[in-house]
Amino acid sequence: MPNFNDDTEIDFSKTESPAEIAPGSEDPSKITENTSATIRRVLSSYDLGNKLRQLRLKKKIALVDLGKHTGLSASMISQLENGKLVPTLPTLARIAMVFDVGLEFFFTDKKRKRLFSIVRANERMRFPERTESPTPGYFFECLAFSVQDKSLQAYLAEFPVLKPEEAREHMHDGAEFFHVITGSVVIRYQDEDHVMNKGDSVYFDSSSPHSYRGLEEGISQAIVITTPLRV
Repeated sequence: MPNFNDDTEIDFSKTESPAEIAPGSEDPSKITENTSATIRRVLSSYDLGNKLRQLRLKKKIALVDLGKHTGLSASMISQLENGKLVPTLPTLARIAMVFDVGLEFFFTDKKRKRLFSIVRANERMRFPERTESPTPGYFFECLAFSVQDKSLQAYLAEFPVLKPEEAREHMHDGAEFFHVITGSVVIRYQDEDHVMNKGDSVYFDSSSPHSYRGLEEGISQAIVITTPLRV
């Protein structure tokens, strides 16, 4: 595992397998990333090398000159700019001081690109409604967990069969959209049960108490989208 506490850059120029498959399984959902692939995927979203190159060219500083100021070789800086090496924080700090910018320069999007964030199926994690409950009312997966400051929350939810008295009501500010993709789910809203079958949808004010429970044996799933309270 790479040591992030020293000043050694991480070399990704060597060919590495981008993922590992659980033994005895060819199911794509069982594919897990290795450590290097995960680091590269996360840091590549910040485009550190290109930001470094653009900053150097804007300031009209040659590779050799930047190397003299930072104590890094021109070859290493070139590899950082090309994405072959991933810089450590101490290295970024040295470069930032030379250009008189904060570290946040490398971790913010100055171009204000339109947001586009993909979450792969094998990257999601499944959580129970309540970890301490022996019979959770539902299980969920966050469909856009990689995006910060979202204007909505999207989930893939699975509902086990429960008795009416086992379904726990909850409420939250804003609105909720619920679309059944398989099975049947009972939504209780304002003391009334509504049976939702595959293909059915409902939009409601989620500040009123509501609950869910699976109605039939087998998998009952829905896409659930919540939005914050409008101000």
